[in-house]
Amino acid sequence: MADRFHIDFEIVPGPLVLRGPEAHHLHVSRVRVGDTIHLFHGDGREYPANVVEVTKRDVCLDVAAGETVDREASVRVVAACALPKGDRGQFLIEKLTELGVAEFVPILTTRTVVNPGESKLDKLRRYVIEASKQCGRNILMKVSEPRPWAEVLSDRHLPKVRLLAHVGETGRAVPGECAFAVGPEGGFTDAEVAAAQAAGWRTVGLGPRVLRVETAALVLASHVMT
Repeated sequence: MADRFHIDFEIVPGPLVLRGPEAHHLHVSRVRVGDTIHLFHGDGREYPANVVEVTKRDVCLDVAAGETVDREASVRVVAACALPKGDRGQFLIEKLTELGVAEFVPILTTRTVVNPGESKLDKLRRYVIEASKQCGRNILMKVSEPRPWAEVLSDRHLPKVRLLAHVGETGRAVPGECAFAVGPEGGFTDAEVAAAQAAGWRTVGLGPRVLRVETAALVLASHVMT
């Protein structure tokens, strides 16, 4: 879906002049007068638009009425994960977006290494946009502010089914709406696991091998969204 472009403001039918990053992206994509592209804002709709003029700085479009195109998962899934280091964090966000996860919550645990600040969160949200362009999602996966583990455990707004990936467990995740948690590279502490169980979270296993954060999160996401 290389003809999809995200606009960070409300889209209305009619003339539209694009400048800045999206205009640059259109220039790089070598759009020409007469081409049809699709715009999205994250409201669930796509907006077909015809290219009417291309200048060095601007791209002028004629935007048609929005069309509701639903490519969302049939169940709401929230991923509460410790953010891995470096490019692995980008990989995780991109793939969770492609799988259809509704929300990503960076969790802060005893062994957490990465505590993303605002600039890092901005990058993560940009990764969501880029992945949504590619996979066709018209509702952006939400990237929340980092939250302490204890605060996540007590969040009444999470789905009722809550799963915690834990090495050595034999129970398995089953498809359905849920929140799931994956700890940092060193894992959750025994106290953190006990607190989760006391709060109603169910520990599940992902096989006999120790998986990296991003691998575990993607395996869990694919299990519950199948």
